[in-house]
Amino acid sequence: MNVVTKTITLGDGRTISIETGKLAKQADGSVMVRMGDTMLLATVCSAQDAVPGTDFMPLSVDYKEKFASSGRFPGGFLRREGRASDYEILVSRLVDRALRPLFPDDFHAETFVTVTMFSADGVDMPDALAGLAASAALAVSDVPFNGPISEVRVARVNGEFVVNPTFEQLESADMEIMVAATLDNIMMVEGEMKEVSEDDLLNAMKVAHEAIKVQCQAQIELMEEVGKTVKRTYCHEENDEDLKKDIWAKTYDKVYAVAASCNTDKHSRVDNFKAVKAEYIESLDPEVASAKKGLISKYYHDVEKEAMRRSILDEGKRLDGRKTTEIRPIWSEVDYLPGTHGSAVFTRGETQSLTTVTLGTKMDEKLVDEALIRGKERFLLHYNFPPFSTGEARASRGVGRREVGHGNLALRALKNMIPENYPYVVRVVSDILESNGSSSMATVCAGTLALMDAGVQIKKPVSGIAMGLISENKGKNFAVLSDILGDEDHLGDMDFKVTGTKDGITATQMDIKVDGLSYEILETALNQAKAGRMHILGKIQETLEAPREDMKPNAPRIVAMFIPKEMIGAIIGPGGKIIQNMQAETGAIITIEEQGDQGRVEIAANNKAAIDAAIAKIKGIVAIPEIGETYPSKVKSVMPYGAFVEFMPGKEGLLHISEIDWKRIETMDQAGIKEGDMIDVKLLEIDQKTGKFKLSRKALMPRPPREDKPKEA
Repeated sequence: MNVVTKTITLGDGRTISIETGKLAKQADGSVMVRMGDTMLLATVCSAQDAVPGTDFMPLSVDYKEKFASSGRFPGGFLRREGRASDYEILVSRLVDRALRPLFPDDFHAETFVTVTMFSADGVDMPDALAGLAASAALAVSDVPFNGPISEVRVARVNGEFVVNPTFEQLESADMEIMVAATLDNIMMVEGEMKEVSEDDLLNAMKVAHEAIKVQCQAQIELMEEVGKTVKRTYCHEENDEDLKKDIWAKTYDKVYAVAASCNTDKHSRVDNFKAVKAEYIESLDPEVASAKKGLISKYYHDVEKEAMRRSILDEGKRLDGRKTTEIRPIWSEVDYLPGTHGSAVFTRGETQSLTTVTLGTKMDEKLVDEALIRGKERFLLHYNFPPFSTGEARASRGVGRREVGHGNLALRALKNMIPENYPYVVRVVSDILESNGSSSMATVCAGTLALMDAGVQIKKPVSGIAMGLISENKGKNFAVLSDILGDEDHLGDMDFKVTGTKDGITATQMDIKVDGLSYEILETALNQAKAGRMHILGKIQETLEAPREDMKPNAPRIVAMFIPKEMIGAIIGPGGKIIQNMQAETGAIITIEEQGDQGRVEIAANNKAAIDAAIAKIKGIVAIPEIGETYPSKVKSVMPYGAFVEFMPGKEGLLHISEIDWKRIETMDQAGIKEGDMIDVKLLEIDQKTGKFKLSRKALMPRPPREDKPKEA
């Protein structure tokens, strides 16, 4: 067994080891990456041949976390790991986006990368190691790959940048980004911030890249030591150079004319491109056209790409006629859906989001139960992308990885604008009704408007924009595009999404598809994005300048109050009896939980009277009975020797028959007191041993004058 290990030392002295040759040796490549007691096994398996007709990279990346890694049982009836959680999907996407651009363009064999967390110490964050593990597995395999790459997380903690921070360090960070890069180029960035500047983001990316260079070098040394510097040979594409030259000669000028025609209608523009292709196919012999169908589509796609790019670089003409810095027309509307707690329509060009906000109580919290992350989420954002939004005639088959990723970006953009200790659980749902570029950024804008329409007192409005790039000669000639179209994303070199308030960036996501992207270009893109964000923010505030002062009439009202921790049991009562009775009597929903040395009580109802009634009952329970005080009381039961009355919520005492009236009462029938009656009583005494209460009604009555007996003669 030939086991090879490489060790990487981080700036703070922590180490990362990469081991190969011990586990999963039948895979094309496998490594175990370890940091502290956190261990990830990454494997790669790739088919020797491509499926005929495949003209893309069929890559699958899966990140999985075993509950046993932290000594836990999975939840659910089966007590075994099930479908991937949103968190696992998001980590899988991070790795996929970094790896995918670096496979050779003509390599089309099905390739599966699996990264599994088998051990976790709860200190170091495993997702920051997943990209390194996946790339290292490719490095020790014979699968063609233009890497290596690595991923690191950079957080700013107390003003200092920290590479791969611990869970504890991340809690106090004001920005954190995940960066993927090769030795020479940044490939992917994603993260969230608390209103940081463009310079701060660039500096964090530079810190990340320096750390990544060390990790890439370690992989190169590992690859050399295991003898995998030469990768497998493959031939996955059939080409016809004569056909290629013929297509370029006969279609390029026509395609360029369509690209430079400044047609603002997406479907009309697509039809014009299709018409050029159809005209060329009609000029061919039908048998040749049928036999070469795949190659014709491939070469014609390349013609479209080059024509669009040349139109922008040579003439500054985008597909819809805009300048590179110009934003498409925007219109928006709030309170569009009267039955919701908040709603907004945001339309930018041919991209449209209809977004709703729902306000809920603690009972609506999302429970998170993952291998390392347990807790509750009070701010939710869900993103839906139905096929009709792009005019596709197909059925919707549920939420895919793309929807999870886009929704997460919008969530990170908005979540830090929710007020601290906000009593409501908030759910934002964005349904994309039209899409032609950056529907996730439309979700951020529509989400801001819907939150303000719902009366959520967000700290500041947030807007978002997607930036594109067309470049050549390793970035020496380039154009940065504001508010990109779908085709500009597909045929361009960068998709850079930036969200923020007037005071700084709140979230970002960047995917780069070319080598040699300089920090100068990134700085240009960030500054151009800021100008675009400010323009869009102005349009948002033209529709609704600030959050509404009050919520909609149909929204639940929630009041939070704090009580002594030792009083929690008194409010809940035996088996929950007291709190259930309070909810039944008042119509309010009451929840309670420990928060430090206090109890936090949340009361929700659709009307103020129900909330006030619940508050009064809770205050009554929390209040300490005082000797000498008078209390309105309800008769709970009648006994031969007196009546038990509830004089404070959850507190009962005996009103003895002798304390009902000054006159002598022989039986309770004479007293005229029945179960359910309301009477006033005075607290005379609290037995220090038993805690029982002595109550009196007669003490509140005027004492009758004493009758003197007649003197005897």
